[in-house]
Amino acid sequence: MTTDIPTVETEVLVIGSGPAGAAAALFLATYGTRVTVLTKYGRLSETPRAHITNQRTMETLRDMGLEERLMREATPWEFMGNTTFCTSLVGAELGRVSSWGTDIRRHADYQLASPCTMLDAPQTITEPVLMQAAQDRGARVRFDTEYLSHVQDADGVTTRVRDRLTGAEYQVRSLYLVGADGARSKVAADAGLPFEGPGAVAGALNIIIEADLTRFVAHRPSVLYWMLQPGADKEGVGLGVLRMIKPWTEWMLMWGYEVAAGPPDLTDDFIRQLAVQLVGTDDFEMRIKSSSPWTVNHQFATRLATGRVFCAGDAVHRHPPTNGLGSNTSIQDAYNLAWKLHHVVRGLAQPSLLDSYDAERAPIARQVVERANQSIADTGRIIAALDVDDTSNVERLEQQLALREAPGPDGEKIRTALREAIAYKSYEFNAHGVEHNQRYASGAVIPDGTPMPDYDGDPELYAQPTTWPGAKLPHTWVTRAGHRISTLDLAGGGEFSLWTGIGGQDWVDAAAALSASLGVAIRAVVVGPGQAIEDPYGTWADLREIHDGGVLLVRPDLYVAARHVHAPDDPRAAATFLTDALERVLGTR
Repeated sequence: MTTDIPTVETEVLVIGSGPAGAAAALFLATYGTRVTVLTKYGRLSETPRAHITNQRTMETLRDMGLEERLMREATPWEFMGNTTFCTSLVGAELGRVSSWGTDIRRHADYQLASPCTMLDAPQTITEPVLMQAAQDRGARVRFDTEYLSHVQDADGVTTRVRDRLTGAEYQVRSLYLVGADGARSKVAADAGLPFEGPGAVAGALNIIIEADLTRFVAHRPSVLYWMLQPGADKEGVGLGVLRMIKPWTEWMLMWGYEVAAGPPDLTDDFIRQLAVQLVGTDDFEMRIKSSSPWTVNHQFATRLATGRVFCAGDAVHRHPPTNGLGSNTSIQDAYNLAWKLHHVVRGLAQPSLLDSYDAERAPIARQVVERANQSIADTGRIIAALDVDDTSNVERLEQQLALREAPGPDGEKIRTALREAIAYKSYEFNAHGVEHNQRYASGAVIPDGTPMPDYDGDPELYAQPTTWPGAKLPHTWVTRAGHRISTLDLAGGGEFSLWTGIGGQDWVDAAAALSASLGVAIRAVVVGPGQAIEDPYGTWADLREIHDGGVLLVRPDLYVAARHVHAPDDPRAAATFLTDALERVLGTR
């Protein structure tokens, strides 16, 4: 560390104020870790970008006490339901997909999996909510501050930065560095993280307009309207898109362009023409708010950390917005990492605990990148259903679109193929399993010798709760003092929790003694008749996969760390099992 320039000290330094960076700051500050956030920008996101907010992300924000605030500002679940495929808003409608669990046949699946709803919360809403709460809880934020480089040593990280307003350089000394600086992450590059995937695979335009389109869409409310038009399948996300930002007066237009040729000149005339093309009429007024080109990426880091430097969010998983996985995965990265950093910084765990971040989240980075890009490829099924090679042959496209309305076997063939192709888009718009079925394998998970349970349904479409070590604690409704409460509300808060029932008092006593000796908070949750928590519906008994006297050890991020199906043979056996499990998770054994 040099001493000829000013030095700022913090425990954890976060580079970037997007979903991953803001969430990391929120979680760390809530737990009591000193955290500083630097961003080269002068403000938080001014464009809506990521917007779908799934149940798992809402669970993390519920744990932070922010669920209700975000719900007040976001577009509610009931307006997210009809993903419509058409030639334009006023043109022929090819079909719809009931999305994000709003279909009556899927809605119960979503309600059973989580106490939280889906929301449509653009980054212009989410980032301020996260960052303001982080600052309220002690996080320090510096805007207009550019990351330049970092150097690690045995005791910490020295990061060199520049104040973009004055040009002055200074350094930040921290125990750990988190790179959440987006898809062109300099932190990830400087850390030498390895990547796989072809990188930029297409070009797309994001154009934000204000226009009251209520009369065209209110009867089929959704956040996404997909347009099959000549050239729509070239580059971009597979078709033209109108994305709702505010119902139904603010919109994002998305259209592809060839990366090799570069983006078109985004003049007002070009944008107006594109808007008229997608809406299908010029009978509306509009105001252009912003326009920008971007690249559709297919790239993920195969390692998310090196030494004391960790990367999260788009810095390590770069993919299109299909499936709505971007900001969700970014926030969940931070949720996984923050409790581990906090325990290590506080001396409650060994640095080896941090190895589990890479082990657990790198496979998720790969999964979401592959899934999001596959969803673009799946859009091609709709074009193939019309029996056209691509949409550039306007005459052929119009002929096939007309044929779908014709009687006879040829028309029926197209109608059947279109229904099947559009229904297949459930792998993008109802991928409930992708969001909930993440299973971890690392040193922070203690196997119990049982194989991972088989899935009853398609693991991408259907969430399947289990208490198998490495899975998320299942949600169900239990009661406390007669009032209904989610099982998820009884865990988290930066603490471990121990779950047992009648006959499990030895676990509770062992946890209390272990907590006192290690200084690690362990919250005891005893469920059963006459206990503080009761299971009047019997649903926890159905989900817990242990006997009344068995035990679950649950991590602060609501993942099951260890499980013992039966009651302990004696108090000593309970103490031995819990001590071994917790010390292995924390790396102190």
